[in-house]
Amino acid sequence: MKTLQKTAISAAAVALLAGLSSAAFAADEPAAPEVSPITANVTVASNYIYRGITQTNNKPAIQGGFDYAHESGFYVGNWNSSISWIGDGYGSAVNSNGSPAKTQSTASAPVEMDFYAGFKKEFIGEGFASDFGVLQYYYPTTGLGGVQTQAYVATNPNLRQASGVNPSTTELYAAQNFTFGPVTGFGKFSYAVSNLFGLQNSKGAFYPDLTANYDTGFYGITVNAHVGYQYVPNNIVTTTAATGYNGTWNASYADWKLGLTKDFGGGLSGSAYYTGTSAQKVGSNYVYATPNGGNAGRGNAVVALTKTF
Repeated sequence: MKTLQKTAISAAAVALLAGLSSAAFAADEPAAPEVSPITANVTVASNYIYRGITQTNNKPAIQGGFDYAHESGFYVGNWNSSISWIGDGYGSAVNSNGSPAKTQSTASAPVEMDFYAGFKKEFIGEGFASDFGVLQYYYPTTGLGGVQTQAYVATNPNLRQASGVNPSTTELYAAQNFTFGPVTGFGKFSYAVSNLFGLQNSKGAFYPDLTANYDTGFYGITVNAHVGYQYVPNNIVTTTAATGYNGTWNASYADWKLGLTKDFGGGLSGSAYYTGTSAQKVGSNYVYATPNGGNAGRGNAVVALTKTF
């Protein structure tokens, strides 16, 4: 009996010492850093392409923003980029008397500022987050002038995006993320509750898109693929006799992207991709045109470097 009691006491002492020793070692170990709910990012890109259309006339862009994500699923953020398309578009605006003409642009909007808020939660299961929110594209713009009438735009369809309509746009969106092993991505639907990017009479435009990413497991490289369709209501049908243009000015189009992302570690990543669209051409004029009359939705190769903090 005494022998058993002594053995038990010895065992208890050993356990106590072991526990104290473990506690001492644990106290010496640095605590894991808390994950901040705020992240920031900055990007340098050879071109700013959005939904297949260049926003910088095929020139480089500097971009950056921040995000706050609460553990409840609520998030809010801001993202910004240098742009030129608004000033570029008004390079082919109208004379003071309202007649179409190649004029010196008076509009200026050197930056795009996006503000968004939403709620993101894994209702279905791990890796399948549902996302709902609102996005405001804001362009601090000067020199737009008065808004031209729809009748005027109907006889000058090439000026639909340079008719004085405020380019700032509000969209509602819903997205479903997915994870299947090394494949991740999301399907998303965006709906414009205002005119879309300065296109006259375009309220109700929508954009469904699908993005998929495949982690190759090799050297931090991920394959990226994307396809979307920008629907814009109220096509403009013209005749040669009335306008000099003959055909339907359809601002709707599909876009796609295929590329690679490389994770360099430490929040630094690089990407390279090729993008293109089905944006139309009416006669010798592109519906989405660059200042020199080229196709703003033509195929493009883009490289970018991003740092996340």
